[in-house]
Amino acid sequence: MSSDVQYPRPNVIEGGPNVALRHSPQLPLAFCAGFVFSSRTILVLFTGRWLNIGTEAGVLAGFALGASLIAVAALGAFGAREHDSAINWTSGPLRWVILYLAFSGCSLLWTASVSAASSALYWLALAADVGVVILLVRGATPDQALDSLLKGFIAGSCVLAIVAWMMPTAPDLRLGDIDYFNTNQIGNLCALSLLMCNLLAARGAAVWRIVPWLLGITLLRSLSKATLAAFIVCVIYQFTRDASIPRKRKWVLVFSTAILALCFWGLLSAYYDTYTTAGNQAETLTGRTAIWTWTLDASLKKPWFGNGFDAMWKVAPPFGGELFEARHAENELLQQFFAYGACGVLLLLGIYGSLYRRIRALPHAPERIALTAFLVYVAIRGLAEAEPFDLLLPLWLVSAFSLVLDRSAAAQAALQTGAAVHPGADALPAR
Repeated sequence: MSSDVQYPRPNVIEGGPNVALRHSPQLPLAFCAGFVFSSRTILVLFTGRWLNIGTEAGVLAGFALGASLIAVAALGAFGAREHDSAINWTSGPLRWVILYLAFSGCSLLWTASVSAASSALYWLALAADVGVVILLVRGATPDQALDSLLKGFIAGSCVLAIVAWMMPTAPDLRLGDIDYFNTNQIGNLCALSLLMCNLLAARGAAVWRIVPWLLGITLLRSLSKATLAAFIVCVIYQFTRDASIPRKRKWVLVFSTAILALCFWGLLSAYYDTYTTAGNQAETLTGRTAIWTWTLDASLKKPWFGNGFDAMWKVAPPFGGELFEARHAENELLQQFFAYGACGVLLLLGIYGSLYRRIRALPHAPERIALTAFLVYVAIRGLAEAEPFDLLLPLWLVSAFSLVLDRSAAAQAALQTGAAVHPGADALPAR
């Protein structure tokens, strides 16, 4: 397939990370891992709605896929001593991720969850995702692992986008199934994948032309309000900050978005009428305000260490006339405060803050802007959305970014000191 616009990235070190990035083969296991991270979202819908055998089978299938990934990744990384130096255990973002996993695992001892054993399985799956990324980096290089992970995630999101178009429309006219695969999940997968496409382009990797259009149209059709608002802010940020994006491409995207909005105008108008007259407790701002108020009140009762991992499901009272059961606090900062108290807020700020500092140190402007867009996205979306177990920027993705940023920092330091980067330790040899 033809590739989209690629941003030039200078080769500052012969045989260094940029050469490795451009000529390295795509890792099949990393691609499969990224595909699983995205596509497993639909497993519960597949077993609960289509096969009608209950949601437990879908959850267990997701656990089995995660366990298989980490087992295969461990076998693939076994004996790959030449890449041990690529993993910097003193990396700021990675240390914060490990600390977050440790604290959330310890919180199982005091969690208010209905079933601590079931919650422990979710925590193990969360930790396994991070472990897979670390093992993939140990068996290859950070650049190879990241590119293949992103491409696999994008491929999985494309498959789910096609499935979402074939599903019956929800009663509120949006894409998805409100119980098992809702519009916010669809919109988030598309938005994250679009940001990944931009990052791959900034890193000089190929981006297929049809993929961003499929994901962008699906994101608009999902009508996920918080996700759309966050993504629009990201696009504005990138267009105003990244001078390497051709002006022609910017105008093409602007006019295409306007045309798509006109094409969907009837749907947007009908959804607005439905939202203002028959919106349920999960959708409206009033409904979210009630969830925020209850969550804050419950959090203040345990302000230091919180209520524990997975403590909100089936514990919070139903909200509104629809008796909506909140899965999370509908706000990322409030969700971390509820789950882990002041320690959770500190961990959240530590992860995002350390990642932002590492991104700011990147010398390559397009890549720096593309990575910063992820933080802009979760900052805006986090005002009205959250995840019950993970962060809005998944921990596995934070870990992958951390390891690649450390590799870039090491290469930059080697360039400044005049030291040569050993090709067997950190990069493929130049061709």
